[in-house]
Amino acid sequence: MQQKTIGIVGGGQLGRMLAQAAHILGFKVIVLDPTPGSPAGLVADGQIVGSFKDEAKILELSKISDFITFELEGVNDEILEKIAKKKPVHPDPKVLRIIKDKFKQKVFLKDHKIKVADFTDIQNEKDCEKCGEVFGYPYLLKAKLDAYDGRGNYVVKNKKDIKNALVKFEGKALYAEKFVPFKKELSVVSARDIFDTVVPYEVVETVHKNNICHIVRSPASISNKTKEKAKNVAKKVLQSLGGVGVFAVEMFLTKKGEVLVNEIAPRVHNSGHHTIESYSISQFEQHIRAITGMSLSKPRPKSKSSVMINILGAREGKAEYRGGEKVEKLGGVAVHIYGKIETRKERKMGHLTVLGKSVKEAEKKAKKAHKYISI
Repeated sequence: MQQKTIGIVGGGQLGRMLAQAAHILGFKVIVLDPTPGSPAGLVADGQIVGSFKDEAKILELSKISDFITFELEGVNDEILEKIAKKKPVHPDPKVLRIIKDKFKQKVFLKDHKIKVADFTDIQNEKDCEKCGEVFGYPYLLKAKLDAYDGRGNYVVKNKKDIKNALVKFEGKALYAEKFVPFKKELSVVSARDIFDTVVPYEVVETVHKNNICHIVRSPASISNKTKEKAKNVAKKVLQSLGGVGVFAVEMFLTKKGEVLVNEIAPRVHNSGHHTIESYSISQFEQHIRAITGMSLSKPRPKSKSSVMINILGAREGKAEYRGGEKVEKLGGVAVHIYGKIETRKERKMGHLTVLGKSVKEAEKKAKKAHKYISI
Protein backbone atom coordinates (compact mmCIF):
# COMPACT_ATOMS: atom_id res chain seq x y z
CA MET A 1 0.00 0.00 0.00
CA GLN A 2 1.35 3.43 -0.99
CA GLN A 3 2.29 5.70 1.88
CA LYS A 4 -0.18 8.57 2.29
CA THR A 5 0.93 12.19 2.72
CA ILE A 6 -0.48 14.79 5.10
CA GLY A 7 -0.07 18.43 4.17
CA ILE A 8 0.08 20.86 7.10
CA VAL A 9 -0.45 24.57 6.56
CA GLY A 10 1.87 26.06 9.17
CA GLY A 11 5.27 24.96 10.35
CA GLY A 12 5.42 26.02 14.00
CA GLN A 13 5.62 23.88 17.11
CA LEU A 14 2.09 22.52 16.66
CA GLY A 15 2.95 21.40 13.13
CA ARG A 16 6.16 19.88 14.47
CA MET A 17 4.36 17.73 17.04
CA LEU A 18 1.68 16.81 14.50
CA ALA A 19 4.39 15.66 12.08
CA GLN A 20 6.02 13.53 14.77
CA ALA A 21 2.67 11.89 15.57
CA ALA A 22 1.91 11.35 11.87
CA HIS A 23 5.22 9.55 11.36
CA ILE A 24 4.38 7.14 14.18
CA LEU A 25 1.16 6.28 12.34
CA GLY A 26 3.02 5.74 9.06
CA PHE A 27 2.23 8.96 7.18
CA LYS A 28 4.55 11.27 5.26
CA VAL A 29 4.30 14.97 6.09
CA ILE A 30 4.88 18.11 4.02
CA VAL A 31 4.48 21.52 5.65
CA LEU A 32 3.93 25.02 4.28
CA ASP A 33 5.61 27.83 6.20
CA PRO A 34 7.26 31.16 5.29
CA THR A 35 10.34 30.46 7.43
CA PRO A 36 12.96 28.12 5.91
CA GLY A 37 13.89 25.42 8.41
CA SER A 38 10.72 25.97 10.43
CA PRO A 39 10.20 23.88 13.61
CA ALA A 40 7.89 21.50 11.72
CA GLY A 41 10.03 21.62 8.58
CA LEU A 42 12.98 20.26 10.56
CA VAL A 43 11.15 16.99 11.30
CA ALA A 44 8.79 16.72 8.30
CA ASP A 45 9.54 14.95 5.02
CA GLY A 46 9.60 18.26 3.21
CA GLN A 47 8.72 21.94 3.42
CA ILE A 48 7.27 24.38 0.93
CA VAL A 49 8.47 27.88 1.76
CA GLY A 50 5.61 30.34 1.41
CA SER A 51 2.85 32.30 3.11
CA PHE A 52 -0.10 30.63 4.83
CA LYS A 53 -2.34 32.86 2.71
CA ASP A 54 -0.62 32.28 -0.65
CA GLU A 55 -3.17 30.53 -2.88
CA ALA A 56 -0.54 29.15 -5.27
CA LYS A 57 1.56 27.69 -2.44
CA ILE A 58 -1.45 26.08 -0.74
CA LEU A 59 -2.47 24.55 -4.09
CA GLU A 60 1.09 23.27 -4.50
CA LEU A 61 0.84 21.63 -1.09
CA SER A 62 -2.53 20.09 -1.92
CA LYS A 63 -1.24 18.50 -5.13
CA ILE A 64 1.30 16.40 -3.22
CA SER A 65 -0.94 15.63 -0.22
CA ASP A 66 -3.73 13.15 0.39
CA PHE A 67 -5.04 15.03 3.43
CA ILE A 68 -4.79 18.70 4.42
CA THR A 69 -4.89 20.25 7.88
CA PHE A 70 -3.60 23.43 9.52
CA GLU A 71 -1.97 24.48 12.76
CA LEU A 72 -3.15 28.11 12.96
CA GLU A 73 -6.26 30.11 12.20
CA GLY A 74 -4.77 32.83 10.00
CA VAL A 75 -4.73 30.76 6.82
CA ASN A 76 -6.47 31.23 3.46
CA ASP A 77 -9.79 29.48 4.14
CA GLU A 78 -11.21 30.36 0.70
CA ILE A 79 -8.65 28.27 -1.20
CA LEU A 80 -8.92 25.51 1.41
CA GLU A 81 -12.67 25.37 0.75
CA LYS A 82 -12.01 24.88 -2.98
CA ILE A 83 -9.50 22.12 -2.24
CA ALA A 84 -12.01 20.45 0.12
CA LYS A 85 -14.24 19.67 -2.89
CA LYS A 86 -11.53 17.35 -4.21
CA LYS A 87 -9.80 15.92 -1.12
CA PRO A 88 -10.17 15.84 2.67
CA VAL A 89 -9.43 19.15 4.42
CA HIS A 90 -9.98 19.06 8.18
CA PRO A 91 -11.22 20.85 10.14
CA ASP A 92 -13.74 22.05 7.54
CA PRO A 93 -12.72 25.47 6.13
CA LYS A 94 -16.29 26.67 6.76
CA VAL A 95 -15.74 25.95 10.46
CA LEU A 96 -12.42 27.78 10.32
CA ARG A 97 -14.17 30.82 8.82
CA ILE A 98 -16.54 30.98 11.79
CA ILE A 99 -13.81 30.54 14.39
CA LYS A 100 -11.07 32.77 12.95
CA ASP A 101 -13.37 35.80 13.27
CA LYS A 102 -13.76 36.07 17.06
CA PHE A 103 -16.97 38.09 16.72
CA LYS A 104 -18.58 35.57 14.34
CA GLN A 105 -17.48 32.86 16.76
CA LYS A 106 -19.34 34.54 19.63
CA VAL A 107 -22.45 35.07 17.49
CA PHE A 108 -22.36 31.38 16.49
CA LEU A 109 -22.10 30.25 20.11
CA LYS A 110 -24.91 32.54 21.25
CA ASP A 111 -27.14 31.37 18.37
CA HIS A 112 -26.55 27.77 19.50
CA LYS A 113 -27.45 28.64 23.10
CA ILE A 114 -23.91 28.13 24.38
CA LYS A 115 -23.15 30.56 27.20
CA VAL A 116 -20.61 33.33 26.57
CA ALA A 117 -19.85 36.71 28.14
CA ASP A 118 -22.00 39.61 26.89
CA PHE A 119 -20.51 41.15 23.74
CA THR A 120 -21.29 43.73 21.07
CA ASP A 121 -20.00 45.02 17.74
CA ILE A 122 -17.83 48.16 17.74
CA GLN A 123 -17.77 50.68 14.88
CA ASN A 124 -16.48 53.87 16.51
CA GLU A 125 -15.55 55.74 19.68
CA LYS A 126 -19.19 56.35 20.61
CA ASP A 127 -19.80 52.59 20.61
CA CYS A 128 -16.88 52.19 23.01
CA GLU A 129 -18.30 54.84 25.33
CA LYS A 130 -21.68 53.14 25.26
CA CYS A 131 -20.00 49.85 26.24
CA GLY A 132 -18.60 51.54 29.32
CA GLU A 133 -22.13 52.60 30.26
CA VAL A 134 -23.72 49.19 29.58
CA PHE A 135 -20.94 46.75 30.57
CA GLY A 136 -19.22 48.96 33.12
CA TYR A 137 -15.46 49.27 33.46
CA PRO A 138 -13.23 47.45 32.94
CA TYR A 139 -14.34 45.76 29.73
CA LEU A 140 -12.40 44.12 26.90
CA LEU A 141 -11.90 45.57 23.45
CA LYS A 142 -10.89 42.82 21.01
CA ALA A 143 -9.74 42.50 17.41
CA LYS A 144 -12.04 40.26 15.38
CA LEU A 145 -9.22 38.79 13.29
CA ASP A 146 -5.59 37.68 13.77
CA ALA A 147 -5.82 37.70 17.56
CA TYR A 148 -3.94 35.09 19.59
CA ASP A 149 -2.06 34.89 22.91
CA GLY A 150 -3.85 38.05 23.98
CA ARG A 151 -2.26 40.13 21.21
CA GLY A 152 -5.69 41.25 20.04
CA ASN A 153 -7.03 42.23 23.46
CA TYR A 154 -7.10 45.55 25.30
CA VAL A 155 -8.51 46.05 28.80
CA VAL A 156 -10.42 49.33 28.78
CA LYS A 157 -10.21 50.46 32.40
CA ASN A 158 -12.01 53.79 32.06
CA LYS A 159 -13.34 56.28 29.52
CA LYS A 160 -9.89 57.86 29.06
CA ASP A 161 -8.52 54.46 27.97
CA ILE A 162 -10.75 54.33 24.90
CA LYS A 163 -8.62 56.65 22.72
CA ASN A 164 -5.45 54.65 23.50
CA ALA A 165 -7.22 51.40 22.67
CA LEU A 166 -8.46 52.73 19.33
CA VAL A 167 -4.97 53.96 18.44
CA LYS A 168 -3.57 50.49 19.15
CA PHE A 169 -6.25 48.86 16.99
CA GLU A 170 -6.24 51.42 14.19
CA GLY A 171 -7.66 49.94 10.98
CA LYS A 172 -8.86 46.73 12.64
CA ALA A 173 -12.40 45.42 12.97
CA LEU A 174 -13.35 45.35 16.66
CA TYR A 175 -15.88 44.10 19.15
CA ALA A 176 -16.26 44.54 22.90
CA GLU A 177 -16.85 41.98 25.61
CA LYS A 178 -17.98 42.31 29.20
CA PHE A 179 -15.25 41.53 31.72
CA VAL A 180 -15.82 38.20 33.49
CA PRO A 181 -14.59 38.00 37.11
CA PHE A 182 -13.69 34.32 36.76
CA LYS A 183 -12.61 31.88 39.46
CA LYS A 184 -10.56 29.67 37.14
CA GLU A 185 -9.72 29.37 33.44
CA LEU A 186 -10.50 25.91 32.11
CA SER A 187 -9.89 24.08 28.86
CA VAL A 188 -11.32 20.92 27.36
CA VAL A 189 -9.39 19.40 24.45
CA SER A 190 -11.62 17.05 22.47
CA ALA A 191 -11.51 15.23 19.16
CA ARG A 192 -14.39 14.62 16.74
CA ASP A 193 -14.16 12.06 13.94
CA ILE A 194 -16.04 11.69 10.66
CA PHE A 195 -18.57 9.45 12.41
CA ASP A 196 -19.58 12.26 14.84
CA THR A 197 -17.88 10.54 17.76
CA VAL A 198 -16.57 13.09 20.27
CA VAL A 199 -13.80 11.99 22.61
CA PRO A 200 -12.67 14.43 25.33
CA TYR A 201 -9.58 14.61 27.49
CA GLU A 202 -9.87 15.55 31.14
CA VAL A 203 -10.73 19.14 32.02
CA VAL A 204 -7.58 21.15 32.76
CA GLU A 205 -6.91 24.44 34.48
CA THR A 206 -4.81 26.98 32.61
CA VAL A 207 -2.84 29.80 34.22
CA HIS A 208 -2.11 32.84 32.07
CA LYS A 209 0.31 35.74 32.49
CA ASN A 210 0.13 38.66 30.05
CA ASN A 211 -2.55 36.65 28.21
CA ILE A 212 -0.06 33.85 27.47
CA CYS A 213 -0.54 30.36 28.86
CA HIS A 214 2.19 29.58 31.39
CA ILE A 215 0.93 26.53 33.29
CA VAL A 216 -1.55 23.74 32.57
CA ARG A 217 -2.75 21.63 35.50
CA SER A 218 -4.41 18.30 34.85
CA PRO A 219 -6.91 17.50 36.18
CA ALA A 220 -8.46 20.82 37.10
CA SER A 221 -9.24 21.18 40.79
CA ILE A 222 -13.02 21.49 40.39
CA SER A 223 -16.06 19.47 41.39
CA ASN A 224 -17.16 16.44 39.37
CA LYS A 225 -20.37 18.32 38.55
CA THR A 226 -18.38 21.20 37.03
CA LYS A 227 -16.16 18.75 35.11
CA GLU A 228 -19.20 17.13 33.52
CA LYS A 229 -20.67 20.53 32.75
CA ALA A 230 -17.45 21.63 31.02
CA LYS A 231 -17.18 18.39 29.00
CA ASN A 232 -20.82 18.66 27.92
CA VAL A 233 -20.29 22.26 26.81
CA ALA A 234 -17.23 21.20 24.77
CA LYS A 235 -19.18 18.33 23.19
CA LYS A 236 -22.03 20.66 22.24
CA VAL A 237 -19.55 23.10 20.68
CA LEU A 238 -17.93 20.40 18.52
CA GLN A 239 -21.23 18.89 17.43
CA SER A 240 -22.68 22.34 16.64
CA LEU A 241 -19.64 23.26 14.54
CA GLY A 242 -19.44 19.89 12.81
CA GLY A 243 -15.69 20.00 12.29
CA VAL A 244 -13.38 16.98 12.28
CA GLY A 245 -10.14 16.94 14.24
CA VAL A 246 -8.97 18.17 17.63
CA PHE A 247 -10.50 21.32 19.08
CA ALA A 248 -9.77 23.15 22.33
CA VAL A 249 -12.65 24.90 24.05
CA GLU A 250 -11.35 27.47 26.52
CA MET A 251 -13.74 28.44 29.27
CA PHE A 252 -14.23 30.64 32.31
CA LEU A 253 -15.52 29.18 35.56
CA THR A 254 -17.28 32.12 37.17
CA LYS A 255 -17.51 32.78 40.89
CA LYS A 256 -21.19 31.79 40.64
CA GLY A 257 -20.25 28.39 39.22
CA GLU A 258 -21.23 29.12 35.61
CA VAL A 259 -19.16 27.78 32.72
CA LEU A 260 -18.78 30.32 29.90
CA VAL A 261 -16.98 29.66 26.62
CA ASN A 262 -14.14 32.13 26.09
CA GLU A 263 -12.60 30.94 22.81
CA ILE A 264 -12.43 27.94 20.51
CA ALA A 265 -9.24 26.77 18.82
CA PRO A 266 -9.92 24.63 15.69
CA ARG A 267 -6.66 22.74 16.12
CA VAL A 268 -4.36 21.06 18.60
CA HIS A 269 -3.71 23.40 21.49
CA ASN A 270 -1.24 24.47 24.16
CA SER A 271 -3.53 23.17 26.90
CA GLY A 272 -3.19 19.66 25.45
CA HIS A 273 0.61 19.41 25.20
CA HIS A 274 0.79 17.37 28.41
CA THR A 275 -1.11 14.56 26.68
CA ILE A 276 2.11 13.46 24.92
CA GLU A 277 3.31 12.01 28.22
CA SER A 278 0.20 11.89 30.39
CA TYR A 279 -2.14 9.85 28.16
CA SER A 280 -2.08 6.65 26.14
CA ILE A 281 -2.69 8.78 23.04
CA SER A 282 -1.69 12.39 22.56
CA GLN A 283 -3.87 15.15 21.15
CA PHE A 284 -1.54 15.17 18.12
CA GLU A 285 -2.00 11.48 17.30
CA GLN A 286 -5.73 11.82 17.93
CA HIS A 287 -5.89 14.72 15.44
CA ILE A 288 -4.05 12.69 12.78
CA ARG A 289 -6.41 9.76 13.31
CA ALA A 290 -9.47 12.02 12.96
CA ILE A 291 -8.42 13.91 9.83
CA THR A 292 -7.37 10.74 7.97
CA GLY A 293 -10.66 8.93 8.61
CA MET A 294 -9.39 6.58 11.31
CA SER A 295 -11.44 5.84 14.41
CA LEU A 296 -10.50 7.70 17.57
CA SER A 297 -8.73 6.03 20.45
CA LYS A 298 -9.99 6.44 24.01
CA PRO A 299 -7.36 8.41 25.97
CA ARG A 300 -6.28 6.56 29.09
CA PRO A 301 -4.37 8.55 31.75
CA LYS A 302 -0.89 7.31 32.65
CA SER A 303 -0.83 9.09 36.01
CA LYS A 304 -3.17 10.74 38.48
CA SER A 305 -1.89 14.22 37.64
CA SER A 306 0.34 16.18 35.31
CA VAL A 307 1.61 19.73 34.96
CA MET A 308 2.87 21.42 31.80
CA ILE A 309 4.88 24.65 31.86
CA ASN A 310 5.68 26.68 28.76
CA ILE A 311 9.32 27.61 28.17
CA LEU A 312 9.22 31.23 26.99
CA GLY A 313 11.98 33.39 25.62
CA ALA A 314 13.37 35.96 28.06
CA ARG A 315 15.61 37.92 25.69
CA GLU A 316 16.20 38.81 22.06
CA GLY A 317 18.74 36.89 19.95
CA LYS A 318 19.90 33.48 18.88
CA ALA A 319 18.31 30.58 20.77
CA GLU A 320 20.68 28.66 23.06
CA TYR A 321 19.12 25.91 25.15
CA ARG A 322 20.82 25.62 28.55
CA GLY A 323 20.08 23.77 31.77
CA GLY A 324 19.25 20.41 30.23
CA GLU A 325 21.80 18.48 32.27
CA LYS A 326 20.37 19.77 35.57
CA VAL A 327 16.85 18.87 34.46
CA GLU A 328 17.95 15.34 33.53
CA LYS A 329 19.34 14.83 37.03
CA LEU A 330 15.91 15.63 38.49
CA GLY A 331 14.40 12.71 36.56
CA GLY A 332 10.81 12.42 35.42
CA VAL A 333 10.79 15.67 33.43
CA ALA A 334 9.96 15.59 29.72
CA VAL A 335 11.39 18.61 27.91
CA HIS A 336 10.33 19.61 24.39
CA ILE A 337 12.40 22.26 22.59
CA TYR A 338 10.81 23.48 19.37
CA GLY A 339 13.90 24.18 17.29
CA LYS A 340 13.25 27.89 16.75
CA ILE A 341 16.43 29.70 15.69
CA GLU A 342 15.61 33.07 17.25
CA THR A 343 14.39 33.66 20.79
CA ARG A 344 12.21 36.63 21.72
CA LYS A 345 10.63 37.79 24.95
CA GLU A 346 7.56 35.68 25.71
CA ARG A 347 7.95 33.64 22.51
CA LYS A 348 7.03 29.98 23.00
CA MET A 349 10.33 28.13 22.65
CA GLY A 350 9.38 24.81 24.24
CA HIS A 351 7.53 23.20 27.10
CA LEU A 352 8.09 20.67 29.87
CA THR A 353 5.76 18.15 31.45
CA VAL A 354 5.90 16.35 34.79
CA LEU A 355 3.62 13.50 35.92
CA GLY A 356 2.82 13.00 39.58
CA LYS A 357 0.54 11.55 42.21
CA SER A 358 -0.96 15.00 42.67
CA VAL A 359 -0.97 18.31 40.82
CA LYS A 360 0.86 19.88 43.76
CA GLU A 361 3.67 17.30 43.58
CA ALA A 362 4.00 17.56 39.80
CA GLU A 363 3.94 21.37 39.81
CA LYS A 364 6.64 21.60 42.46
CA LYS A 365 9.05 19.54 40.34
CA ALA A 366 7.99 21.26 37.12
CA LYS A 367 8.72 24.71 38.55
CA LYS A 368 12.08 23.54 39.84
CA ALA A 369 13.02 22.19 36.39
CA HIS A 370 11.76 25.35 34.72
CA LYS A 371 14.13 27.49 36.81
CA TYR A 372 17.10 25.54 35.44
CA ILE A 373 16.20 26.19 31.81
CA SER A 374 17.13 29.19 29.72
CA ILE A 375 16.87 29.58 25.97
